Amino acid sequence: MVAEIVGVSFSLEANKAVYIPINHKNLKTEINMEVLENFLREIFNIKSNTVVCQNIKYEMNVLRKYNITFSCKYHDTMIMSYIFNSNGKHDLSTLSSKYLNHESISYEDVVGKGSKQILFNELLLEEAITYACEDSDITLQLYDYLLDKLSSANDQYELYKNIELPLVSVIADIEYTGVKVNSEDLNKQSKDLRKRIQLIEKQVYDEAGQEFNIGSPKQIQEIFYDVLKLPVLKKTPKGAPSTNEDVMNDLSEIHDLPKLILEYRNLSKLKNTYTDKLGEQVSEISNRLHTSYNQTVTITGRLSSSNPNLQNIPVRNQDGRNIRKAFIPEKGYKILSADYSQIELRIMSHLSQDETLKQNFMDGEDIHMATAREVFKSKSQPTKEDRRAAKAINFGLIYGISSYGLAKQLRIDNSSAKEYIDRYFKKYEGVRDFMEDTKKQAKKNGFVETMKGRKIYLPNISHSNFQVRSAAERTAINAPIQGTAADILKIAMLDISKWMQNHQDKVKLLMQVHDELVFEIDIDFIDKASKKIKALMSNCVSIDVPLDVDLGVGNNWDKAH
Repeated sequence: MVAEIVGVSFSLEANKAVYIPINHKNLKTEINMEVLENFLREIFNIKSNTVVCQNIKYEMNVLRKYNITFSCKYHDTMIMSYIFNSNGKHDLSTLSSKYLNHESISYEDVVGKGSKQILFNELLLEEAITYACEDSDITLQLYDYLLDKLSSANDQYELYKNIELPLVSVIADIEYTGVKVNSEDLNKQSKDLRKRIQLIEKQVYDEAGQEFNIGSPKQIQEIFYDVLKLPVLKKTPKGAPSTNEDVMNDLSEIHDLPKLILEYRNLSKLKNTYTDKLGEQVSEISNRLHTSYNQTVTITGRLSSSNPNLQNIPVRNQDGRNIRKAFIPEKGYKILSADYSQIELRIMSHLSQDETLKQNFMDGEDIHMATAREVFKSKSQPTKEDRRAAKAINFGLIYGISSYGLAKQLRIDNSSAKEYIDRYFKKYEGVRDFMEDTKKQAKKNGFVETMKGRKIYLPNISHSNFQVRSAAERTAINAPIQGTAADILKIAMLDISKWMQNHQDKVKLLMQVHDELVFEIDIDFIDKASKKIKALMSNCVSIDVPLDVDLGVGNNWDKAH
């Protein structure tokens, strides 16, 4: 939102490009900003024109401040590359080297790094021209190359054309809109967290019998194993006693210090990452917080969030929920949260065609309790704790969890965990068959696919190293499920965005957090919007079981969730 145009480069044919400097220091030009704006409007506002960019979302939001909108057809080489193969990086330099065998000039090559970095309009004009013209030329050449590749893979091109490319403008709108946060509340939370952290710090030193750097793994290692003589449960690759989170959790069973250090770390992360920073990141222009959504990072198609990352704010503990309370609507509006319920398990039932699992969802049954009844057959009525264990099994198996992993998660012995998994697959045989068949197909093809044809390549699926190969097999099982969930959510976002165009003053899409969409809605429009949003999300695709959507409304994000 703060970027200023200093020049424009474009290319109409390979190996030829033009740069128009506008706002370079020590350069006099007869072309003023008004002339450039009119020129750009002619390009972007004519529907018959086709424009190609690398990361077009950025251009959309920069040009928006000049009241320039995209009515033309457009393409994005970054997204084209991502759809062709989601592995690896998709920046211009990487793509130029990978597909055109050309080592392009990086931005840092011309403006420098860190404290020595200068602004682009401070460059010598010759350097600016060389960089900017190459940028446009490479983008056009990549477009020609990638369009040919995608056009020969029909499913991938349809995914690009019908989902990923239209989604760019939706994400640009979300980023531009931002979300209101209560900075005073965040400051208060920071003060409270600091007091608690200081108290825990004192307790840590008391338990250790001395002061030390709590942020130093080496010093923690010395305290645990040399001073307190705690048992060594695991070693690092270099042979040193480990102090990773899993080890700390296990050691917490026999000593208070590891538990205190984990709490210290968690609270420090919340304070340093969120309560201290979010208020500082509020825009002075909009008075709202603006994140960036990354469309080309995860291999499965899920969006990620950065600067700040709003997808990692904890929801399962009170401190995380307190942070969510600081996300508030404008006066006269409410926050609405729309969250797909158990979407990955529902997709598993559809992809696996397991009749028992499908019927459970069709009957509206509590899927975790249904699994608990099978796994814990000896009990007449499973307890809440049994349901919690069944939930871990249901979701764990989607991610390819082993009996060892389940045993650690549930804190049971390995043989019991194996028995639970065996009972699960006895009840849901179709799920077991789907998993085995998916791994076989992945090894045969080198990739797996989502319901909408998104290919996720698995270069390590036949690796000679067991651990590397096993990780790829787990990805093979989960990626079609997680990727299909991502596709469904994106389709829902597109459908909702079309509907919102007629209600722009009453409803705004603020955030996407995995399976959840967060809106700001006029109080008088809540009932109508709730029904419409739920209907659009529930019916955006057709699968063999209902897509259930949980709705919540409140005066902040936490209350709505």
